[in-house]
Amino acid sequence: MQTPFTSFSLTLLSAGLVYTLAVGNAADLAAQSGQASSAASTASPTAPPSGRFDLEVRGDFFAGFGGNAERLARGMARTEEVLAAAPDHAEALVWHGSGLVFRSGQAFQSGDSATGMELFGRGLGEMNRAVALAPDRVGVRIPRGATLLESTRFMPAAQAEPLLRLAVGDYERVLDLQTAVFSSLGGHAKGELLFGLADGHARLGDQQKAGQYFDRMTREGGPSPRREYATAWLDGSAPKAVPACGPCH
Repeated sequence: MQTPFTSFSLTLLSAGLVYTLAVGNAADLAAQSGQASSAASTASPTAPPSGRFDLEVRGDFFAGFGGNAERLARGMARTEEVLAAAPDHAEALVWHGSGLVFRSGQAFQSGDSATGMELFGRGLGEMNRAVALAPDRVGVRIPRGATLLESTRFMPAAQAEPLLRLAVGDYERVLDLQTAVFSSLGGHAKGELLFGLADGHARLGDQQKAGQYFDRMTREGGPSPRREYATAWLDGSAPKAVPACGPCH
């Protein structure tokens, strides 16, 4: 039986988060303008008072996704500490869920399918709950969307499709949330969000929408191997392998 992460690439999951989370950071204030004051009034000593929890943990998670087990453990421990004090802290929940999905890939690679399935189910459940708690928070939508965009590359089509639709929905919601500020974002940030949408729609079989987003990326995204891929896709000559954005992180 083929498992969801039989060919799971740890570096690609890391890339999906590193390259796309920057998109959300530039517009967090716009998306969360009404949330900071209420968060501050209810925060515990271990729970951060604002929506920028990613700044506290993402370095550890990115290092962990790149192979540093100690850093990943530290990031997971911090999210668990926050969740113990504030179980509905959406950012901590989505990051912890992403970490579980990553660990599920490691389990599948080692041949432990039972553990892989258990970790993946838990991680997906946590990410889904985070989005249910904060559906309009960019810092929640992007981590789930990035995680699912990358992890579904290695799943059988029937398993991947509903999760890929979740990921594309996350990115579409982020684009909606950033309408007022999108033009002010950097070319790299714009390009990564547009690429995720284009690639996701292409994998879902919607070539028209994929083409629209790839075209936008060639016009609005910054220079990168992904923009070159978008141009090649529009010309009908895209390579099978999707490139990383480049040596910018």
